Amino acid sequence: MPSRTDRAVRVAVLADSDTRWKWGALTARRIAPDTARLTGLLLRGRATPTVRQLAEVGVAADELREVTGPEFLRTVAEAEDGAYDVVVLALVGGAVQAMLHGLAALKQRRRPVLVAGYVGVVYEKLTDGLLLRHGADMVLANSRYDARRFRAVYEGVGADASAVTEAALPFLGGAPYRPEPGRDTLVFAAQPSVPATRADRLYVLRRLVEHARFHPGREVRLKLRSRPGEHTTHIEELPYQTLAEGLPGGLPPNLSLVYGHMGEVLDGTDLMVTVSSTAALESLHRGIPTAVLTDLGVREALGNHHFIGSGLLTSFDRLDAGHRPVPEHGWTADQGVAAGGAYDTAFDTARDRLAGLLDRRSELPPITPYYTLTSASGYLPPLLARHHLAPDGTPLTGAGPGAEGGTRVRRAMRVAVRGVARGAYRHGVQRVAPVIRRMGQL
Repeated sequence: MPSRTDRAVRVAVLADSDTRWKWGALTARRIAPDTARLTGLLLRGRATPTVRQLAEVGVAADELREVTGPEFLRTVAEAEDGAYDVVVLALVGGAVQAMLHGLAALKQRRRPVLVAGYVGVVYEKLTDGLLLRHGADMVLANSRYDARRFRAVYEGVGADASAVTEAALPFLGGAPYRPEPGRDTLVFAAQPSVPATRADRLYVLRRLVEHARFHPGREVRLKLRSRPGEHTTHIEELPYQTLAEGLPGGLPPNLSLVYGHMGEVLDGTDLMVTVSSTAALESLHRGIPTAVLTDLGVREALGNHHFIGSGLLTSFDRLDAGHRPVPEHGWTADQGVAAGGAYDTAFDTARDRLAGLLDRRSELPPITPYYTLTSASGYLPPLLARHHLAPDGTPLTGAGPGAEGGTRVRRAMRVAVRGVARGAYRHGVQRVAPVIRRMGQL
């Protein structure tokens, strides 16, 4: 990709969870020059990834550190000629909107190119999430289908839709599916918040147990997103690990709980089953037989309505009887699943667009988020305040440079105290609060 600078392009990925770090870092690697220098900035909060989660993602950065929102903005403001050439905002929608307003308030002569997007299947809060991302120079769509929807939303509210850029999920790949004699492995891809209720999650777990017992020669694996005490993009109040501990008789010997990189798990998978996980698209991309469950209904709350027309919708009863769904080619192509090789060119448009924006970096227009104090005076100020920003996008009092002052020892102590406090907060949110809520339901 051409550039008018002699140095390597500097790319920062600001991420607030392990899955968004994965999406953001891999997206940066896909669309930025091969020589780009990648800095990972982990937004400090309830879902800041652990060392184990970062290792599982397996994406290396030239530099990696935790920051608050105001710290990130100060880094950008204080650097000579701009801290970064490109910033990928791999954040939840509200945080994207806050950072867009914070960056706009800097009024830099030479600001970074801003990229936003979604970590996976967009099956809920489409309008809300898109309007919160408006103002980025590139809003990446993971498929042709998403690009059409994104443009329709922006145009429908009178917003500029030119930032919408068709691309693909950056983590698709791996070896095409090849069955092996004697291997028979079913993998269920768990999701932290789908299904949400204890009864529904127990239903899924019990059906997996029954399936394993009905097929003793089949290896059944329950692929989990995080270990107890860890957060991911969504809060998991009822981990399958905990539910499994309470099952009478325990798990059958051919049913196991597994962790690790999804790509490595898929290497040994003969049937991928899920409610609505993006892992279904990873599986389809490799040609692995894939099933999306209808046992709990086909509902927006579950996200499996996204798979209408895919040919993948089925039930445990049918899987128990040996059914294997056959995907509809037209649906998979529209969803950016390109098992035939088109994936190699899926990021060409995004690469070219980023190259053009970098060449015109001194002429980039001011950042103009969709929400302003004029259009959303009741919505925007509290959203910005949650990220320690004033209504005009500047850091609130106490979040400025002086807040991090003091001696090196004091700064180190603050970092240590933050770590302990964050650990206690995560434990309270993930372990204690769900127990209290369940006790309240007795």
